[in-house]
Amino acid sequence: MEKWQAWLLIALILGVIVSNIMVLKYTANYKMPQFGKPNLPKKPHHEGEDGQPEASDDQDGDGNRPGASGQ
Repeated sequence: MEKWQAWLLIALILGVIVSNIMVLKYTANYKMPQFGKPNLPKKPHHEGEDGQPEASDDQDGDGNRPGASGQ
């Protein structure tokens, strides 16, 4: 291996290391999104007359309370 080839190889390796360090410093303050959990806005609480949140027994989301017969 020629002497200039060795110096070129060393310069390339140092360039890759320095560029990786620069990228890490640049991206260090980025906020990464949480995958799998969508950021949905929170729904406002529906309060009853006493100021407490109303209890909802509607588990399946169809608007019918359990035990209530529509027939």
